[in-house]
Amino acid sequence: MSNTLHFFTPSNLTAPKQYLPKASYNRWFPVTSLSPKLISIKASTSADPNSSTTSPQVLISDNGTGAGEILSFTPQEYDTPPSQSFLSDSSSIDVDAVTEVELKENGFRSTRRTKMVCTIGPATCGFEELEALAVGGMNVARINMCHGTREWHKRVIERVRRLNEEKGFAVAIMMDTEGSEIHMGDLGGASSAKAEDGEIWTFSVRAFDLPRPERTINVNYDGFAEDVKVGDELLVDGGMVRFDVIEKIGPDVKCRCTDPGLMLPRANLTFWRDGSLVRERNAMLPTISSKVNSFQKSILTLTLEELQFGHFFALGVESSLINRACRVNSDKSVEGPMNDWLDIDYGIAEGVDFIAISFVKSAEVINHLKSYIAARSRDSDIAVIAKIESIDSLKNLEEIIQASDGAMVARGDLGAQIPLEQVPSAQQKIVQICRQLNKPVIVASQLLESMIEYPTPTRAEVADVSEAVRQRADALMLSGESAMGQYPDKALAVLRSVSVRIEKWWREEKRYEAMELPAVGSSFSDSISEEICSSAAKMANNLGVDALFVYTKTGHMASLLSRCRPDCPIFAFTSTKSVRRRLNLQWGLIPFRVSFSDDMESNLNKTFSLLKARGMIKSGDLVIAVSDMLQSIQVMNVP
Repeated sequence: MSNTLHFFTPSNLTAPKQYLPKASYNRWFPVTSLSPKLISIKASTSADPNSSTTSPQVLISDNGTGAGEILSFTPQEYDTPPSQSFLSDSSSIDVDAVTEVELKENGFRSTRRTKMVCTIGPATCGFEELEALAVGGMNVARINMCHGTREWHKRVIERVRRLNEEKGFAVAIMMDTEGSEIHMGDLGGASSAKAEDGEIWTFSVRAFDLPRPERTINVNYDGFAEDVKVGDELLVDGGMVRFDVIEKIGPDVKCRCTDPGLMLPRANLTFWRDGSLVRERNAMLPTISSKVNSFQKSILTLTLEELQFGHFFALGVESSLINRACRVNSDKSVEGPMNDWLDIDYGIAEGVDFIAISFVKSAEVINHLKSYIAARSRDSDIAVIAKIESIDSLKNLEEIIQASDGAMVARGDLGAQIPLEQVPSAQQKIVQICRQLNKPVIVASQLLESMIEYPTPTRAEVADVSEAVRQRADALMLSGESAMGQYPDKALAVLRSVSVRIEKWWREEKRYEAMELPAVGSSFSDSISEEICSSAAKMANNLGVDALFVYTKTGHMASLLSRCRPDCPIFAFTSTKSVRRRLNLQWGLIPFRVSFSDDMESNLNKTFSLLKARGMIKSGDLVIAVSDMLQSIQVMNVP
């Protein structure tokens, strides 16, 4: 392998007058005076320096549809996976209409960099409601497997894909598994239940016929009555409602409400004893993050239809372990933590973009799941998101994030396991480590909780959102606000407006954070890519460029640029639908789908022409372009 740097100085390159840097422009990236000619840098890597240039292979993933076709190239030239196809129109470019309008009307600097994840529920599952969220800025649609049936989730997935195809969006789909948490039942079909101070409620593992007894809550964990003790404190949804355990009668646990509030269907339950979380419960709930590895490995050989009790017994799994792992209902459906494996198989079959795993305890869990996904679907490129929501997750934080493709700060469950005053510092640490390790991070849970019922947020909630944006998290997530709230569109609008304002303030104040970004590459070629992206980001800030262009097949080069958090937006050009959707989770990236080659000059001329025709850029705009095919940096004005 040879690596060379080529320097040349085009004579016609100029910087716009309004972007000429000053000596005090950037305290972290020192600026030198500009010469009339700027320097363009290229670093090329090839296995054989004498090899001739061949036509590129451009692939498009249909992400789970199983369909594909080959265009522009003969089949014998390339070994194309069946789930991929080429762009049918080499002169077209895919970009969502909202981004296009935003760039036309407000320019480069106004674009929002922080991404938005919306949980889809009864309030937002229709096509028109989903379109309203996409128009409002939704980048990722989250389906929570704790709620709804797989048939219901399938309809949501189909509508999101229809939205992408018909409207040109790149909304990704994230599937969130149930995990090992203890949670309430569905409240007999009611949307919520109000617990008042002093009321006596019964939490039971029994199955009740409808209508269920008044003030009775079903619990999904069969060992609940055995593990809980009189005097324990029971927290609903991380402390939104609190009870004291006053009596145990067989499978029933009588509790007195001490902190009143609204309880939502399938809210999680935790219990505390003598001021400490009772953590032993997790050992009794085999799930993807359980330590019962032999049980997990046996399940890897089963298909979705085979996950029935008879197969568990054939594997030699103890009946008591099965009973604690899951419950098979009369309609053959499976309920409980073992349901995670069914959900994961379902997500693979549906070709979701992300799978978020609950209560991850170690990197081994993530590696195990990635191997499982690879074995189930060779062509799958599903990303695994680790939800950081337990004490065990915090103990093994760095290794978990390193093994995963991203992380979620699940503050609701995390706040139920550590003191509330420690949650802000834990959030900041998680965001920082993700940034250092080049992993996208989502800040989730109770961002705008009051907007489930009210049309405006509290000032404290706005400050909370602002802090997450200031920490440079990749994405913010709405949960109940968008799933079942009365004002999902308004809640999303608040996230968007706060993000844009804080980002603008950050740039105007030039508050570049002094964060060390350690090397994350495992090869010499990766190290070159990191250096190129770091240099390109510094140059972009110093020169005040309008946009960074990155041409990437896998998305890796785009993620490295995003990690640097440059001032200007990053136009990420990729040839595959699935990569485009995944990039929609990462900070500052505006993903486009377009066919391109290894010839950077040809790529730039083509994208300049396509974007100018749509009014998204104009002549004279200053851009820096990088590529993961030739590992290059180019600085130029749009002709």
